[in-house]
Amino acid sequence: MEKKNKKAGFSNRLGFILATAGSAVGLGNIWRFPYLAARDGGGLFLLIYLLVSLTFGFSFLVTELALGRRTQKHSLELFGSIKPRWNFLGKLTFIVPFLIMTYYPIIGGWVLKYCFSFLSGQGKATATNNFFSNFLNLPGELIFWMLAYLFLTSIIVYFGVEKGIEKFSKIIMPGLVLIIIGIAIYSLGLKYTDINGETRTATQGLKIYLLPNLNGMTLNKFLEIALDAVCQVFYSLGLSMGIMLTYGAYAKKDTNMESAVQQIDLFDVIISFLVGSIIVPAVYVFLGKDAMSQGPGLLFISLPKIFNTMGLAGQIVGAIFFIMVAFAALTSSISLLEAIVASSIELFKVSRKRSCVLNSLIIAFLSIFVCLGFNLFYFDFKLPNGQVGQLLDIVDYLCGNFLMPLVAFLTCVFVGWIVKPNFVIEEMEFNNHKFKSKNIYAFTIKYVAPIIMLILFIESTGLLNLIYSLFIKN
Repeated sequence: MEKKNKKAGFSNRLGFILATAGSAVGLGNIWRFPYLAARDGGGLFLLIYLLVSLTFGFSFLVTELALGRRTQKHSLELFGSIKPRWNFLGKLTFIVPFLIMTYYPIIGGWVLKYCFSFLSGQGKATATNNFFSNFLNLPGELIFWMLAYLFLTSIIVYFGVEKGIEKFSKIIMPGLVLIIIGIAIYSLGLKYTDINGETRTATQGLKIYLLPNLNGMTLNKFLEIALDAVCQVFYSLGLSMGIMLTYGAYAKKDTNMESAVQQIDLFDVIISFLVGSIIVPAVYVFLGKDAMSQGPGLLFISLPKIFNTMGLAGQIVGAIFFIMVAFAALTSSISLLEAIVASSIELFKVSRKRSCVLNSLIIAFLSIFVCLGFNLFYFDFKLPNGQVGQLLDIVDYLCGNFLMPLVAFLTCVFVGWIVKPNFVIEEMEFNNHKFKSKNIYAFTIKYVAPIIMLILFIESTGLLNLIYSLFIKN
């Protein structure tokens, strides 16, 4: 049994960085970031996102990786092992990846569907306006592709950290970067003339993406955009969901954590920025500015139109792109499932394989239910941020805009005021490594971050909307 449940870990520093970066770079960057950037008007969202990534994102990434490595515990037991009264925070952290995994395989299934369409020579059909909406109205096909994606995720986690997750990330991440850069360069030359004779260019769309537009901006709207940007940083980097706590526990003690965190954070920002520079201008070119608020389906509506302009080459490029997106998505869903599996191993004292199989079956059942929210169980629900969504959007909002800010706020309180920042700083300086940002880190995690996260958590509940309408608007 001791051999069976041997402690997992990354084989070296490169494996740790690539696997952690692979976890960070996924559908959060390629699917979620572009549609939020488009919906929130581009420039202002992008500016806040960049600032948050390089400040709060860095601080929280340091916190979670250092806590994981110091305690050698997974998220469910980590906080309670330091302070028993804070065991509830570990439970909250465990809930987040479980909820995300009820819809993440669905998005991954969409990617696989598009992979199949391009590989089978039907890529041109994906560029039609009704292709994506028609696909969502086919429950059997949605469920099939979701289960196929979940099966691929489960197989890799089943084989563990070094043989599964680390090896997979080393192969995939370099290829993904190259193809995204290539498509970004090509897309800058796009232009389109609609039936009204209006010609739109990618450079015009790029200006919308890069330049903040403050016309008609209110405090309430600014806070909504800020909440989206902050939550996107957490979603993209895998923060407040147990992933980085788990990966920290797998990191070797001789790893220079500050250097590793800087590389992971920067890599994540660059990929998000590049993908946004593809999607947002493409949406503007082919669909116009009004279409930028379409939401989660934006990636699947706009990119096929880019590939369609390439002729036969577009079939090949589109197939390669969606294959790489599928791989990038897998690195993230693998880390989500790994966080769940690792915690279940510790909690129930079962083998990795049994934990993986049982959790995958539960996730499959819940994901089928969410799949049906697009067709058989379809309904519209108004979210606290004013957006109207379906079942998937509700779960995404609950995780990304409610639970994650709450967990982040409580983590700030725990590290900043209960165990004190030195608890993390000592781990960062282990093995005589320098932690150059330690003073800025201590100030941020103790004073700045908790205040901002509390404000954003209150905003996510809709209370600020109420206050705004009662006292400010009037």
